[in-house]
Amino acid sequence: MSGAALGLEIVFVFFLALFLLHRYGDFKKQHRLVIVGTLLAWYLCFLIVFILPLDVSTTIYNRCKHAAANSSPPENSNITGLYATATPVPSQHPCFKPWSYIPDGIMPIFWRVVYWTSQFLTWILLPFMQSYARSGGFSITGKIKTALIENAIYYGTYLLIFGAFLIYVAVNPHLHLEWNQLQTIGIAAANTWGLFLLVLLLGYGLVEIPRSYWNGAKRGYLLMKTYFKAAKLMTEKADAEETLEDVMEEVRKVNESIKYNHPLRKCVDTILKKCPTEYQEKMGRNMDDYEDFDEKHNTYPSEKSLVKLHKQVIYSVQRHRRTQVQWRILLEQAFYLEDVAKNETSATRQFVHTFQSPEPENKFIQYFYNPTVEWYWECLLRPWFYRILAVVLSVFSVIVVWSECTFFSTTPVLSLFAVFIQLAEKTYNYIYIEIACFLSIFFLSICVYSTVFRIRVFNYYYLASHHQTDAYSLLFSGMLFCRLTPPLCLNFLGLTHMDSSISHQNTQPTAYTSIMGSMKVLSFIADGFYIYYPMLVVILCIATYFSLGTRCLNLLGFQQFMGDNDMTSDLVDEGKELIRREKRKRQRQEEGENRRREWKERYGHNREDSTRNRNIHIDPKESNLSDLSTTRSASKYTRVNNRTERDRIELLQDVEPLDFNAETFTDDPLESKSERTFLYPPFRYQPGGRYLSMSQTGIFDDV
Repeated sequence: MSGAALGLEIVFVFFLALFLLHRYGDFKKQHRLVIVGTLLAWYLCFLIVFILPLDVSTTIYNRCKHAAANSSPPENSNITGLYATATPVPSQHPCFKPWSYIPDGIMPIFWRVVYWTSQFLTWILLPFMQSYARSGGFSITGKIKTALIENAIYYGTYLLIFGAFLIYVAVNPHLHLEWNQLQTIGIAAANTWGLFLLVLLLGYGLVEIPRSYWNGAKRGYLLMKTYFKAAKLMTEKADAEETLEDVMEEVRKVNESIKYNHPLRKCVDTILKKCPTEYQEKMGRNMDDYEDFDEKHNTYPSEKSLVKLHKQVIYSVQRHRRTQVQWRILLEQAFYLEDVAKNETSATRQFVHTFQSPEPENKFIQYFYNPTVEWYWECLLRPWFYRILAVVLSVFSVIVVWSECTFFSTTPVLSLFAVFIQLAEKTYNYIYIEIACFLSIFFLSICVYSTVFRIRVFNYYYLASHHQTDAYSLLFSGMLFCRLTPPLCLNFLGLTHMDSSISHQNTQPTAYTSIMGSMKVLSFIADGFYIYYPMLVVILCIATYFSLGTRCLNLLGFQQFMGDNDMTSDLVDEGKELIRREKRKRQRQEEGENRRREWKERYGHNREDSTRNRNIHIDPKESNLSDLSTTRSASKYTRVNNRTERDRIELLQDVEPLDFNAETFTDDPLESKSERTFLYPPFRYQPGGRYLSMSQTGIFDDV
């Protein structure tokens, strides 16, 4: 089994990162380099988290083997007394290889490749790709030039700091630093920056994750929060539509001013390809007669202004598409939560949906997750499951906070993580060691990474699910993961006293700690910042528990969901009205579809049967009759179906009234912006609420 566990986890983590990236990114529309860069960053960070428990168990085995080799007494030895008592007896707990043992020499190389690749991504490649992805250039050269200019200050700052440090070392005769020490200083600087951000995110996640599950078990809480989100999202959706209209107006002016024979026409065509289809059809391409633009004194936009316009088009189209998708998803979520609230008082214990899912459900899932099982889960079991899960997560959070404040104490050992690992180390229970390490670092990672997925910096950074995250946000998340993961792992090793700089023991370090180098070069960081700064997590947890950050944002004008606030109540009422209106529109649409389906079933088959009977009863000898006989036969057939025609008129007259509470009259599902033609001859629906007959009788003119 040597190396098998490592290989399995490498493959599993790759598919895990690919699944998450597919949920947030769009493989079809986004650039391949963006997808590859983000996937590599996420994959390396998740890989470190999953492989570190194997490194811990392998290190414990190597320590046992080393202690057994050093403590074996020499032959013909009569040593007694204190020395014989102090010598450990390894025979009580023989050293055996764990099932996930990794051979010597593999882990140091593995960690070195993973660590330096992630650092290259986060400090050099991903910032450059961010600027490249947001650039509005029309060529690869132009985008690269823009990215280099934007990152000149970013890279120049680091070079200035590093150059000043080298000058200080060269001038000071008491400092003689070698390459390994310079490398350790660089690693310490990166980890210090990451630890500073890590504690902030960890303090928020330790409180917010258990509280979110506890509030999710409350009746009506999720529904009220969904109403609140609906009101905010509608505002954002309207703003995105208005911004897109303004940008499309600028594109229209540029499209009309720059003719097909202008040198910048290719740039305009590139911009038009990024516009939505409906705007492309409206604007079209300006193919007027040839105009010699050099002889006229018309003002044409410059290439720089077109680059800026191209950037605005990409941003506005992405934002508009994202808000549209999020609105549809939020509507489905609100409808489902309203169904849960209605079914809680159901006496039949059968879950009834107001709207059926448009996608067909899997028969296997439909068989086991039937309406009865769904009612018991949604209305009875899930609230209790969320409460139990919230309590368990709260216990984990308390353990983390206590260990963060006491992990520097080695005599006695106060860190609970270190206590658990040392108890398992005495019995060499490698399975327990790996499970305990994995659960501990997995919980820490969830608290940190979930905060990265939740935070939103205006419209510049926002991870939206259902393939709605832009390239800039994906790359920025990859940068954050690569900067947070190394200090997260070092913090975990410190909590478990597997880091020799924390435990102050002369023991074999883990392979991950060995590539970080000795922090004795920077003693004020190793003995000061790394020890006492994590205690700040207590203050951050208290601030998160009392929602101090939410209250501050609310005072600054950024509406946040707070139960004891008048603004929150107003937004909840507004969102409730929006959901009610959308629900009424959906119901009218389904009723109209049912009417059309019923009309087709009732009268479509009758027409086919009558046509078939007519064809059967025609005598072949009458095929050469005159046109007059044919006309009379057709008239007779028409008279027979007069009752069917009257039924059609009555069915078409039963039209749902318009929704005057809607924003426009086009909210009626029976209307649209463009002309809609039903598939049921001989009638055609025209805008304006009139049904016109395709025949010349004019029988439906008054409908």
